[in-house]
Amino acid sequence: MTMRKHAHHFKDGDHEFSASKMGVWLFLCTEIVMFGVLFVAYFLYHNQYPETFAEGAKFLDWRLGALNTVVLLFSSFTMALGIHFCQKNDSKKAVLNLALTLILGAVFMIVKYYEYSHKFHLGLYPGKFFSYEAAESVNLAMYFSFYFLMTGLHGLHILIGMGVITWVLIRARRGEFNSKYYTPVEGVGLFWHVIDLIWIYLFPLLYLVG
Repeated sequence: MTMRKHAHHFKDGDHEFSASKMGVWLFLCTEIVMFGVLFVAYFLYHNQYPETFAEGAKFLDWRLGALNTVVLLFSSFTMALGIHFCQKNDSKKAVLNLALTLILGAVFMIVKYYEYSHKFHLGLYPGKFFSYEAAESVNLAMYFSFYFLMTGLHGLHILIGMGVITWVLIRARRGEFNSKYYTPVEGVGLFWHVIDLIWIYLFPLLYLVG
């Protein structure tokens, strides 16, 4: 097991951990603000065009949305276990749970790919690319602009999260994390939990709005 000392510009390991965690939270606050702006815009337009949003939601399969919700909730659990086992000096179980988190993230993206493919097949594109001819509402393209922007941005964060989880997984396999040093895994875990939390809001807003 590789024991790591704190960086020279910190007083000790605890100081490095608290500073790093604060930095992660500041970054996550910017992410929350970004999605918060989209949520506010969503509520404003939903209040103005409720029938449009209700019609748009009919094209979404709530069962797939619910499946992805369960997948992400379980991935948060495995991510937490990954952090826990790093703290307990059990690198094998940490690697296993981080790998499971990656697999669950991939499952989420596969389901989302299936959903997107179905929308594209029908011509339910965002904005000016909208080509579905049987729409009852003239503003249906607006709903799918919100849908693709919000879920697409969230999906991008899932992919980024999978990338950084892969990074800490490789380091965990090398035995770089232990009870004295697990800051990167903790930071990645916080990022992943926030992504999951955002989806918990997106699911009812987009899939159950009707």
